[in-house]
Amino acid sequence: MSTANALQFTPTRTAALESMAAFVPHMGRDYASRRNYDLRANGHAGVSRLSPYIRHRLLSEQEVLTAALSRFSLSSAEKFVQEVYWRTYWKGWLEMRPGVWSQYREGLRAARDKLATQSGMRADWEAACRGETGIDCFDAWANELSTTGYLHNHARMWFASIWIFTLRLPWELGADLFLRQLLDGDPASNTLGWRWVAGIQTPGKTYLARADNIARYTEGRFNPVGQLASTADPVDAPIVPQRGPAPAGETPDPARATGWLLTEEDMLASFTPLPSETPNAAPPAFVLDCTANRSPLAVAPLVTRFVKGALDDAISRHQNRFGSITYAEGKPVAEQVLDWAKREGITQIAMPFVPVGAASDEISTLKPKLDAANIRLVPLMRPYDAECWPHATHGFFKFKENIPKFVAGLKGVHPI
Repeated sequence: MSTANALQFTPTRTAALESMAAFVPHMGRDYASRRNYDLRANGHAGVSRLSPYIRHRLLSEQEVLTAALSRFSLSSAEKFVQEVYWRTYWKGWLEMRPGVWSQYREGLRAARDKLATQSGMRADWEAACRGETGIDCFDAWANELSTTGYLHNHARMWFASIWIFTLRLPWELGADLFLRQLLDGDPASNTLGWRWVAGIQTPGKTYLARADNIARYTEGRFNPVGQLASTADPVDAPIVPQRGPAPAGETPDPARATGWLLTEEDMLASFTPLPSETPNAAPPAFVLDCTANRSPLAVAPLVTRFVKGALDDAISRHQNRFGSITYAEGKPVAEQVLDWAKREGITQIAMPFVPVGAASDEISTLKPKLDAANIRLVPLMRPYDAECWPHATHGFFKFKENIPKFVAGLKGVHPI
């Protein structure tokens, strides 16, 4: 059984399915009424705690949505469904503006340079990371984050607001802390969520944590009266790059000798076989875990263990679909992939689509070298992403107008 209720996340498909099944009865009005309450004492039972599994696609968004809408109407499960689509929206938004990820990485480098030269800022940053600021709620969340790899979504918003407006620390350093310590640390949701709090994502509109709001939604566990900033001026940021087209997947050439490239971005919960794949011709697989690339600092062991366990589980579940299995060992990765492809006689590498983030940064350095060796890299796009991402052109409220159309294609759902 999964022990997610105790905030221990087992990195397997089985645990993910068990956790989803346990929460299905609560995906309707229960979720709507309790989703904003940060109640660690009950294991955050008011929310699904499925995010680490969805992040690495041990569960797919379609599975979670279908589970909700097979039991509830869209109107009854509206808040839960919208929460799933918020993640989808963030992913699509960043895919069409990958330069925002590059801006974040550059901003993080600049912020780390300041840490090296400004001792006061470094001391404040270290205290915030350790949970030693003297603000009880913030320190408790910092401790929960480091010990469980999880925070309630409302706590993440409060934490980010206090980090930026009360502690006056660069938002990029806070986003980096989350990426290093969250089991569900996602380049899109995390980066854009911090930008939203800072007043960058929705220009001029910041999110200010208030003591009364924290007291209400922690049911009195915290009440930081007089400890928080009372104003929140938007943070300066570079201009958002012009929106580009949504990415598209490709189709493998059945005439080419093909292998799999697997990353932590998609654990193959339900992936279509390759055209050349037969029981007697299982393609080789190369496993590339880019988790350590999330940050220039060390990623939390909780996170690296979770991702490694999830990848091992994916390989185990699909071992009959693979021939030999090769794992990347250190760097440089590109040379390892090239050597593997040549050794296996591969002229085409298929991979589940890798969205913007640390893994795609690695892929971007790999692809030109594969091209030079006449080895084709084929990203396989899930239909769910291909349908939804192109609609992330503006704000979420415009995007969510499409939700009835999106869910209409799901099987076994209740009438809208």
